[in-house]
Amino acid sequence: MTNQDLCLLVEDQPPNQIRMTEALKTAFENVRVEVTGSLKEARQWLAGASPGAFTLAVVDLGLPDGSGVDIIAEISTAFPQVITVVSSIYDDDGHLFEALSAGARGYLLKTQEPEMIVHYLRRIEQGEPPLSPSIALRLLSHFRTHLRPSSEVALTGRETETLALLARGLTIAEVARHLMLSPPTVAGYVKTIYQKLNISSRAEATLQAVKRGLA
Repeated sequence: MTNQDLCLLVEDQPPNQIRMTEALKTAFENVRVEVTGSLKEARQWLAGASPGAFTLAVVDLGLPDGSGVDIIAEISTAFPQVITVVSSIYDDDGHLFEALSAGARGYLLKTQEPEMIVHYLRRIEQGEPPLSPSIALRLLSHFRTHLRPSSEVALTGRETETLALLARGLTIAEVARHLMLSPPTVAGYVKTIYQKLNISSRAEATLQAVKRGLA
């Protein structure tokens, strides 16, 4: 980042707004920080932003009018050059992989000391993803324990088709229409897939599909 860069901060709690703004200005000298406190405010700001208007977005996941994951996905689509980093209290697999699947390129925990947040933000300039240590360990653990080689777990033809369509973002109803099956039948396939692959979320299903060459 340069001294003229702009960062969008999506955070609803005033103390956290101040804390993260100070961290950003410490990490990137003279960076300008635009603060929005909700999905609505962030979307209004994005609607008026031109390509190249900002280079970094720091997004809280728990917003008063929805999930910050939605904003991450919208930024990734409309402003692919922007580096989007999560700032959250959540450190579980569900929030982590949902955010990464939406396009987040970093994940920082608010519970860290401010100087550590600054330290990890500065990694962006070195081309490194800003990840809190516990988040990095969780990623390693996930890939070690959940992403088994495809030869270990066999899926039927229908289960494979279902997994591939889920990875494309289709809903159960849409998968059912595509395969000309009933939604309850597809829901049964999804349940079986999750059990066989030892997963519990769509993000994990997508990762499995990628590993199997289905997405």
